[in-house]
Amino acid sequence: MTDLTSLPYRPCVGIMLLNKQGLVWVGKRFGDKTPVPDAFAWQMPQGGLDEGEDPLEAAKRELYEETGVASVSLLAEAPEWFAYDFPPEVQQSTRRGKFRGQTQKWFAMRFDGDDAEINILNPPEGHNQEFSEWRWEQAANLPDMIVPFKREVYAQVVRAFAHLTA
Repeated sequence: MTDLTSLPYRPCVGIMLLNKQGLVWVGKRFGDKTPVPDAFAWQMPQGGLDEGEDPLEAAKRELYEETGVASVSLLAEAPEWFAYDFPPEVQQSTRRGKFRGQTQKWFAMRFDGDDAEINILNPPEGHNQEFSEWRWEQAANLPDMIVPFKREVYAQVVRAFAHLTA
């Protein structure tokens, strides 16, 4: 078996999308390969950083691919990259032993559009549906809504952007 600590982290981005009331967009994961209890199936948009891609541009791309949202303005960038390790069962079953976990650069963005712009059911061509439903949520609730192995990162993100949230 591979020593997981010798594997690299997958570079990713994450987006805390805030509405005008300071609530955060969360989506319920759709079609997860690793089933999780319903209470922990919620997360903010996030995704992989392509080689050579600017993290902010990747964040805007991922946000659009996962939610259909393009009407945003940048509010803040997290001061550092946050990382988490995959549990062994996730690392083996869904990542095929390539990565130890993920390191993420997070951005807070203001949603400048109307809720009708949000489209999780029809992603752009070539992309899979990520979420089955969505809602606006208090930032303080986010760490308890995510799978346990991502909780500390979500707590760090909530702290980093606390000055922006309701």
